[in-house]
Amino acid sequence: MYAKLRKSPRFPFIASAEVTELRSEARLRARTSDLSREGCYLDMLNPLPNGTPLKIQVTHQDGHFDTTGRVVHSQPHMGMGVAFEEVSGLKAQTLDKWLADLGTA
Repeated sequence: MYAKLRKSPRFPFIASAEVTELRSEARLRARTSDLSREGCYLDMLNPLPNGTPLKIQVTHQDGHFDTTGRVVHSQPHMGMGVAFEEVSGLKAQTLDKWLADLGTA
């Protein structure tokens, strides 16, 4: 069902992530399990509720990608789907390089 709602396909991608909930500034550790140009899925035991605005920083090998986003799907004790809100400039270059390395671009 959710795959039909996505603007672009997601691909398996494992990387470290740090999420900052914007209202409380609480920081949480997570791990990506998939990635697309529009968002990602974060594996974490205590995902944030749907609609929560956040900042996300993903670290993979020697690259960093950070942006703001919003939780669009939350699964208790599993993780959450995040839609990216701002992807431009150097942020877009890093993300596009990772996707190209996955053979998707």
